[in-house]
Amino acid sequence: MADNKKMVEQITSMDVDFAKWYTDIVKKADLIDYSSVKGCMIIRPYGYAIWELMQSILDRRFKELGHENIYMPMFIPESLLNKEKDHVKGFAPEVAWVTHGGEEKLSERLCVRPTSETLFCEHYANIIRSWRDLPKLYNQWCSVVRWEKTTRPFLRSREFLWQEGHTMHATAEEAENETLTMLGVYADFHENDLAIPVIKGRKTESDKFAGAVATYAIEALMHDGKALQAGTSHFFGDGFARAFGIQYADRENKLVYPFQTSWGVTTRMIGGIIMTHGDDSGLVLPPAVAPIQLVIIPVAQHKPGVLEKAREIEAVLRGAGIRVKLDDSDNSAGWKFSEYEMKGVPVRLELGPRDIENGQCVLVTRHNREKTPVSIEGIEKTVPVFLAKVRDGLYERALANREARTYDCTTTDEIISALADHGDGFVRAMWCGDEECEDKVKELTGVGSRCIPLDQEKISDVCVCCGKPAKHMVYWGKAY
Repeated sequence: MADNKKMVEQITSMDVDFAKWYTDIVKKADLIDYSSVKGCMIIRPYGYAIWELMQSILDRRFKELGHENIYMPMFIPESLLNKEKDHVKGFAPEVAWVTHGGEEKLSERLCVRPTSETLFCEHYANIIRSWRDLPKLYNQWCSVVRWEKTTRPFLRSREFLWQEGHTMHATAEEAENETLTMLGVYADFHENDLAIPVIKGRKTESDKFAGAVATYAIEALMHDGKALQAGTSHFFGDGFARAFGIQYADRENKLVYPFQTSWGVTTRMIGGIIMTHGDDSGLVLPPAVAPIQLVIIPVAQHKPGVLEKAREIEAVLRGAGIRVKLDDSDNSAGWKFSEYEMKGVPVRLELGPRDIENGQCVLVTRHNREKTPVSIEGIEKTVPVFLAKVRDGLYERALANREARTYDCTTTDEIISALADHGDGFVRAMWCGDEECEDKVKELTGVGSRCIPLDQEKISDVCVCCGKPAKHMVYWGKAY
């Protein structure tokens, strides 16, 4: 047990230093390693397995809605990137450029994709000719590069993995529906699969995606009271289509421009899981994306019959589609308990000689460490019930944290007081729609606008900053 105690002590308490706690977990849980390329991370097998599960769930949902996967080049010619001026202006500070091929200087610089709108538009201009070619519902799984100055594993890195959907539609209404549909897919995935409650909303004009008519986002609140933008969905109107000359013949044989969307989520979601559900013993994974949903720990495994019964249970659970691991290594049971708590395995099954005599085993749920004796018979039906309990428990705890850290305020003084008294969190306050007031709120209180929620409520009749008539209720907060 000494080794076990030492392992747990290696994680900094989140209440002492939340940033260090986060870094400890991504390293100790074997999610990442640091690379010799500054700002880039090596995603280790356990971390990548989480991403693969996220990818498989989302990919299935995209395809159910009619989307097809495609792959675009990594490089974008500078002339192509410059076709949409607002877009390139928004990304210019983060762009990485390729200037040489071997020892020869390129005749034109190539951008390493920060996003792929321009590549998709070039392709759409070549393949969309008629109304019969629409809609085009494409998605790409890839990595992108953004030359961030300050990086943190999963949350902000110079290269990261994501999916980017890019669709074209005959009407603005169809494109707007697509934008909100995909926002809903992201929200459902976060709440049901990741057990992270989110706020769906529209970004303010100053915070929308470069080149977009409107940007929508889901916002989540982390354990420390800071917000995380967990996914975005953009409506582009026909702006990109006009810039790239994408036209098609409509049903009346008139040349018109299509309407475009894009939407994406990234490996940042793994960081969101850590900061929403993790504790001082390590990672806590929601079952849907846990590479190991249940670990079997034989107790006194050297005694006759213990390993045999453990392997029998493993086979039954695996046959029921549960991601299960039997740890029959010669490490102590105590060490194993700490190891799989560190890795966030949702359920632990303990099995010893006395348990076998009684025809039972013990299930331990990671999020609350509750121990429950259950019958071995029918274990393949019992375990899914416990996995559902873990998901529900994680969601309820995260929602309780968000509700406790959400403050309704009517003046900037109230915002300052609420944050000083209770700590960081979401502030709900009214806004007149003026960008000067938006900037002033951040200057005075330290919290910026996160989104204008789709579900509006009236906190007061006047703007939290200037006192003029309010147009929107806004969620404000400090963000990662």
